[in-house]
Amino acid sequence: MENQLAKSTEERTFQYQDSLPSLPVPSLEESLKKYLESVKPFANKEEYKKTKEIVQKFQDGIGRKLHQKLLERAKGKRNWLEEWWLNCAYLDVRLSAQLNVNFAGPAPYFEHYWPPKEGTQLERGSICLWHNLNYWQLLRKEKVPVNKSGNSPLDMNQFRMLFSTCRIPGITRDSITNHFRTESEGHSPTHIAVLCRGRVFVFDVIHDGCLITPPEICRQLTYIHRKCHSEPDGPGIAALTSEERTQWAKAREYLISLDPENLTMLEKIQSSLLVYSIEDSSPHVTPEDYSQVTAVILIGDPTVRWGDKSYNLISFSNGVFGCSCDHAPLDGMVMVNISHYVNEKIFENEGKWKGSEKVRDIPLPEELVFTVDDKILNDINQAKAQYLKQASDLQVVAYTFTSFGKKLTKKKMLHPDTFIQLALQLAYYRLHGRPGSCYETATTRCFYHGRTETVRSCTAEALRWCQSMQDPSTGLLQRQQKMLQAFAKHNKMMKDFSAGKGFDRHLLGLLLIAKEEGLPIPELFTDPLFSKSGGGGNFVLSTSLVGYLKILGLVVPMVHNGYGFFYHIGDDSTEDKSSMQSEQAQRTVESCGMSTENAAFFWVEEQKQVQLVMISQ
Repeated sequence: MENQLAKSTEERTFQYQDSLPSLPVPSLEESLKKYLESVKPFANKEEYKKTKEIVQKFQDGIGRKLHQKLLERAKGKRNWLEEWWLNCAYLDVRLSAQLNVNFAGPAPYFEHYWPPKEGTQLERGSICLWHNLNYWQLLRKEKVPVNKSGNSPLDMNQFRMLFSTCRIPGITRDSITNHFRTESEGHSPTHIAVLCRGRVFVFDVIHDGCLITPPEICRQLTYIHRKCHSEPDGPGIAALTSEERTQWAKAREYLISLDPENLTMLEKIQSSLLVYSIEDSSPHVTPEDYSQVTAVILIGDPTVRWGDKSYNLISFSNGVFGCSCDHAPLDGMVMVNISHYVNEKIFENEGKWKGSEKVRDIPLPEELVFTVDDKILNDINQAKAQYLKQASDLQVVAYTFTSFGKKLTKKKMLHPDTFIQLALQLAYYRLHGRPGSCYETATTRCFYHGRTETVRSCTAEALRWCQSMQDPSTGLLQRQQKMLQAFAKHNKMMKDFSAGKGFDRHLLGLLLIAKEEGLPIPELFTDPLFSKSGGGGNFVLSTSLVGYLKILGLVVPMVHNGYGFFYHIGDDSTEDKSSMQSEQAQRTVESCGMSTENAAFFWVEEQKQVQLVMISQ
């Protein structure tokens, strides 16, 4: 993907959508077989025997009937899962979406031309915004290259949800509104929303038919910044978006009832291209330690984030940037794509604007002043309090491992991602003395409107290898053999599950069919081993490879006492301190009788693998 965005192409971004294959329904027998394999690490003999009997009964009875109904559903839909997944994974969730569902991440610009520096926020912000808006125009013209796996195109539908998209709270279920249109489809909104010190502004980014320039954007941001820093703070309406969903829906209804103009202003925010957040804080960040900036981006000031927007671009006082995004309409790879594009453009232009400094006479930003009363102000204070209380329960660590990267693992013919996943399993096993149920994201974008599938990284093979690493009587050759078996198992799962042969989404479909038919919940889903192995979103480790670029992102753990582990993998290290770390890793490795290429299994335990974010709750 590194070069895709830089290449010109005759392909249109969405041209393959109609030719993508439908999402298949896996074989019932195969799915149940894979499910049984996934519970093995968490069961003793008696527990496994009982679960095996439950699975067999399900397969021979109600499961077969549910499977047939699922096949019938799939005949009339190109993606039988799409609506279900959107609803049960996102829109039906009543917890605070901003904290529990949204994903966020820091931008890497500070590693080259934009190191942290006070007084640069507005100038850098105008350039950063301009590159983002250029990407929006490329998308409108369908000139963003099609993502591919080899020569096969991947679904690009989620890219339509990046701009002018917003979640709307509902009493029992939220909804999504999307106003983006390509040029051939018609008009698309051309304004952005800016949040600063509890106040909301909007301004158009198109003037006389063309995109406004960075100096013109800077003039708009400067106007907003000065106004907000010389006048009282606003009420912070945005904080309501961080509230529990039903509470926010009720507060929104009340807000609209106060004044019809409040709805008009809400709709301006909802339809805006993106929300630009002006933060007053200056989080610490270095190329070796992203911890503080990542934490602030994930759980920052709720009065300057519109938690329902698909894209909040966040700027800090020291010229550092990040983003926060609603996860419902899109997955992280869309943000990786645009973030990489912007990073490349900033680097290519040495962090500067090299065009005209002329500023045309463009209309000043419009402030959206909501009609509020004591009840709404109280709701805002309550939303802020509950959000910050929940956020205080999170710990965020984001370090860079500089001893080696994917070049070394590939040289040893070990898949870099599998390498990290097994390292995680060993680290968890050593820390807790037991296997850790683990979710890793696999993409199903080779299918129409495909999104994700669950890969359960804690396999029986991985557990046997972890046990061998803790057993002093196990020789190096045996450990290596067990490690390679674990690698092979994980590699096959990732390949199969990305090809539509996973089982977690299949089981979810069967469960939802049962619920829709008004049937009792099948015993398979109430069996203790179902949740113990991670079923129903009970994974202790929630993980994802963010990619092989310099873009990082994260979400909170799935369970309260769990870990989130999100990482990107670079080629190797160019840091001066890498030699010292390599020597340390070498000594650690030698003392444990391991070969150097396995050093990461020890360094992950120190939370320093490649570039990662680990968050615990």
